[in-house]
Amino acid sequence: MSNTNDKRNIIVAGHRGYKAKYPENTLLSFEEALKIGVDMLEFDLNLTKDKVLVVIHDQTVDRTTNGQGYVRDFTLKELKELDAGSWFSEEYADKKLTIPTLDELLTLVSDYKELLFNVEIKEKTHETVDLTIETLNRYGILDRCVLTCFDAEILHYIYEEYHLRCQGFIESAMQNFRPGENGTNSILYSVGINKKYISQELVDFYKSINVEPWAYTIDDEEWANKVIELGCTLVTCDDPLPALTVFKEKGYHK
Repeated sequence: MSNTNDKRNIIVAGHRGYKAKYPENTLLSFEEALKIGVDMLEFDLNLTKDKVLVVIHDQTVDRTTNGQGYVRDFTLKELKELDAGSWFSEEYADKKLTIPTLDELLTLVSDYKELLFNVEIKEKTHETVDLTIETLNRYGILDRCVLTCFDAEILHYIYEEYHLRCQGFIESAMQNFRPGENGTNSILYSVGINKKYISQELVDFYKSINVEPWAYTIDDEEWANKVIELGCTLVTCDDPLPALTVFKEKGYHK
């Protein structure tokens, strides 16, 4: 994560892979994001009934598969029988896309030695955190990770138990946010700011308390230019291509 020390280099994260053009949080989506040169992959973790970490945003399978129910009520074998592609487009009906495990994703990207990871905890339990960190450590990539959650209690646990980089969000977007000088902001490496709420004042405030401002989701050239002006150091994109193009043209991406 030393790249953020260079304020002329804005880190670009592919949101759930290449979410705008491929079925999110599938191995295909991550592969395509890597092909266009993202610096980081953002992905979400839930836990199966048999305690396997799987990469899926929602706590249910309803939206992104042909199944119904909570992820935690499925075994991995049962989840693997679901179609995770055709909901996005009929083009993927025969591609046999499935919900990947965290191990499958990390194996896929094992040759990318400088790739960064934004790991969001969706199943908000200490057990999920512990298993996630054990797995990331096993692959030797903890120093390239930022751990994210919308629940501040989970972030405090990560920070206090493991001393890892945490990404939170603005106070109004978080559960269990702790205000004050020694509160949630004091443990954050970065703060995710939805572009609906971003402002120069907000960016400057977080910089003043040494928290990196992280804008999302930045999907067109107008917004790419805007985050340069604001001074953001990281962006998450459903479609990373416009941001990568603008940042490279203007000398903000290596």
